[in-house]
Amino acid sequence: MGGNGWLAQVGDDPRQRAREIAHAHSAFVAAPDHAVAMAGTGPGVRELVAQSWLRSSDARVAQDAEAPVTLTDAELLAYRAAHPLARVIGVLRQIVGSAAEDGDHLMAVSDAAGRLLWVEGNRAARARAARINFVEGALWDEAHAGTNAPGTALALDHEVQIFATEHFRQTVQAWTCAAAPIHDPATGRILGVVDLTGGDTVANPYSLALVRVAARACEEALWLPPQTETDLRSQTELRSKAELRSGTAVRLQALDRCEGALRLADGRTVRLTRRHTELLIMLTLHQDGLTGDQLSDLLHGGCATASPTTLRVELTRLRRTVGDLLCSRPYRLTAPVEADYLDIAAALHRGDLAAAVAGYPGPLLPSSEAPGVVAQRRWLDTQLRASVLADGDPRTIRAWADGSGFNDLQVWERLAAVAPYGSPQRGVALARARELREEYGL
Repeated sequence: MGGNGWLAQVGDDPRQRAREIAHAHSAFVAAPDHAVAMAGTGPGVRELVAQSWLRSSDARVAQDAEAPVTLTDAELLAYRAAHPLARVIGVLRQIVGSAAEDGDHLMAVSDAAGRLLWVEGNRAARARAARINFVEGALWDEAHAGTNAPGTALALDHEVQIFATEHFRQTVQAWTCAAAPIHDPATGRILGVVDLTGGDTVANPYSLALVRVAARACEEALWLPPQTETDLRSQTELRSKAELRSGTAVRLQALDRCEGALRLADGRTVRLTRRHTELLIMLTLHQDGLTGDQLSDLLHGGCATASPTTLRVELTRLRRTVGDLLCSRPYRLTAPVEADYLDIAAALHRGDLAAAVAGYPGPLLPSSEAPGVVAQRRWLDTQLRASVLADGDPRTIRAWADGSGFNDLQVWERLAAVAPYGSPQRGVALARARELREEYGL
């Protein structure tokens, strides 16, 4: 499906648009031959919605049906704790959950069967959603709940937005939602869906972009070995101990650089080769250490031509530079190493987006093609951009727009939407958005 088919076409008057779709929906439900009714929906109903209505009808989803709750209490807690998406629920809370909490919205995360594992966000919205069984443990695939963003995203394996009366069941048509599937990066299979649900205000391009970016961020995070809050605390504790021992901490700079710069404990700064920078990045991200095979995978992606001997030679050369900071069996750092990219991750983790944006000069080691570095680079970029798009502070959005987001139309449009009417910020944003639309032929 090309064009903007995945995005709800609301126009300037959402209420009128909802009435038009509701008329087509009533005709569809009332018709004895749904295939004929679908053909008669005309341009007013998106093809993907009409096809979903057909699937819902074929599954015999009744208009007065409720999504069944299949997991509750301890069974639900145990199931979701063991689910792969439990590893990245923190990523989803930061990117989507913060937007849901700030507005009258909900963040929902389902498994591959459409079972809701987490439903979080605005308290009043949760209470309203409970009336339609949009609760943890309920099945919201199309076969049980009809057309809805999580279920339709699973059915089509694509991010999608479902607006108001596009929902198959009338009891759900007060809601609008956007959802995107999350895949296992190793196998490509769907692990589940992230969803943003709320009122008509969700019917905009940003909500669809937000869940798409969140899903990609999860896939990048799942590709890497787990980096939990415990890892972050461990890094902080090690750093604090080192600062007590020495006034100068070892620090790596690798953002917006082709080669890293390492400040040693004696105060000297040495320029690293790209390969040595890649090795140090991986070791700073894995405090417990890595085997030679794990390091090779992160640097070469399992390439058959990668030589273990070459890796050992590079590690030996790196040790000549950093000395006892590097040890083996497994390969690990013997003392904490500060890094500019770790500072950005820590700022994001504590919710200080302004500090993260201010401290981000550009992508992590942009010339590197090492899979482990590429994954971390994409994770940082994705987290930052998604957080900026979800933010309501014009100053933070402008700081990002003036740097990494200068050619990003969505960022400038977001700034225009949140900047005070008549302010210089809004004028600049509107002008830059017009420039980009002309450049992109929109």
